[in-house]
Amino acid sequence: KTSDQIAYQAAHHQFVASALVTKLAHEIIPGAQVGCMLARMQTYPVTNHPDDVLKAQRMNDLNLFFTDVHAKGEYPSFMNRYFAENGIEVIKERGDDEILKQYPVDFISFSYYMSISVTTHGEFEATAGNLVEGAVKNQYLESSDWGWQIDPKGLRVALQDFQTRYGKPLFVVENGLGAYDTVEEDGSIHDPYRIDYLRQHIEQMKEAVKDGVDLMGYTAWGPIDLVSMSTSEMSKRYGFIYVDQDDDGNGTFDRSKKDSFGWYQQVIETNGEEL
Repeated sequence: KTSDQIAYQAAHHQFVASALVTKLAHEIIPGAQVGCMLARMQTYPVTNHPDDVLKAQRMNDLNLFFTDVHAKGEYPSFMNRYFAENGIEVIKERGDDEILKQYPVDFISFSYYMSISVTTHGEFEATAGNLVEGAVKNQYLESSDWGWQIDPKGLRVALQDFQTRYGKPLFVVENGLGAYDTVEEDGSIHDPYRIDYLRQHIEQMKEAVKDGVDLMGYTAWGPIDLVSMSTSEMSKRYGFIYVDQDDDGNGTFDRSKKDSFGWYQQVIETNGEEL
């Protein structure tokens, strides 16, 4: 069996399990809200060539397929062709479709770190980011130390797309900047790049709310430095709190506040009014 066959079959079992857990949660805690999780990869066409537009649309659909099933309770029709062309057959047990339809999620939670760009032409520079194969550089965006393209407005686009597609409340549960941090001689850690990243994304969330998006909340990734999932490095730091540990696991493990700590504390206290 191909890895795609295994992955989509496993996803089906997860969909059914999620629906049953949603059912159970509503029974145990009447009025409870149950969500799902998606790593959102907002995809742009590099050019306005129709082939690029179609490729970006396909990439977006393949990403949103997972929330389609969770939120709409059924497999989208565009996946029929994808499964057929890739030799994938999702085996369903009797009653699975009914379970999915009956117990969709109440809201959609997702992570957003960057947008990606794709093309059908080969003459564009590839990005250094390590999460999406085939992504090419967007000339209009800055990149992080690890090549992830920083795109605050892409979050607004993603939020609006979710709102239009599902009409359910949304929750940004991961958003942040992995970067190298330097500890000064006096122990201070100045990370204006992280503050800028978060400020710009929060500003775009405000714009999305003005557009009519039902945004439940926002949590940054992550408050305390930890080993990066994408690269297994400690040096790719996301936190407001610095942890004295290197990539080999050595260090005192002492914790200290970065400049972003006090800034984000103020953001919370003012509910985003002071950025």
